Amino acid sequence: MIVNATPTGWEVIYHRAHALLAAQLAGQWRRKDAPARLYETLAAISHHDDLEKEWEEDSLTEAGAPKDFTLSTNQDVEIGIKKLADLAKNARYRGRWVALLISMHISRLNEPSRGKFPKLDKLLDEQLQNQQHWREELGIEKEEVDAAYAFMQWCDRLSLILCQQELPADERFLEISKGPDGERYDIMQRSDNLVVVKPWPFENDKFTVNVEATSLSQVKFENNAELAQTLQQAPIKILEWTFVKS
Repeated sequence: MIVNATPTGWEVIYHRAHALLAAQLAGQWRRKDAPARLYETLAAISHHDDLEKEWEEDSLTEAGAPKDFTLSTNQDVEIGIKKLADLAKNARYRGRWVALLISMHISRLNEPSRGKFPKLDKLLDEQLQNQQHWREELGIEKEEVDAAYAFMQWCDRLSLILCQQELPADERFLEISKGPDGERYDIMQRSDNLVVVKPWPFENDKFTVNVEATSLSQVKFENNAELAQTLQQAPIKILEWTFVKS
């Protein structure tokens, strides 16, 4: 989960909610420049974090605070290998294109850990084999798949910028990443809170996206069960961002 500190406690955004925000952003992309198999790509974006089940896992720091996903340890990686394998397997039931993009996402996030865990190495090798196999079955060139995944990665990164409150102050620009066209895109929040992306990649000149966040007034928890129960009962707020072309 994504955890942001607030003056009264914590703001928690589930990873599945972040993925849904990424899909909202993807759906706003300029149609004439949309990636291959747009709707299947949207499905991959909206489900790429389905392995996260914060309500079932150890989601506390040693101090008893909700643990942000960036605070993972080697032990978390070891435990997560089976989850990654299940994510790759379950994605196949949505179709090979969705499975292909999610497999590429698994590869990108976990290749830096290659060599640390034999089981992870085996999983990564399987992903590379599957990716080649699915590309051949679907009859699609690697360049086109790479562009679709760059689109997915771009939307994922933009969603994280919003969810992690990374928009700079004082109308300064922040790089999102390179898009499916290989071009760099930057984001800025104006003094009136409207959000600008340059160059403008979206279909409409103005639109609004949102994500649900849970507000916790309790700072410390005794165990994960207490956190999970509190999350279920805590108030939910809607965070919104309005994008404008300028």
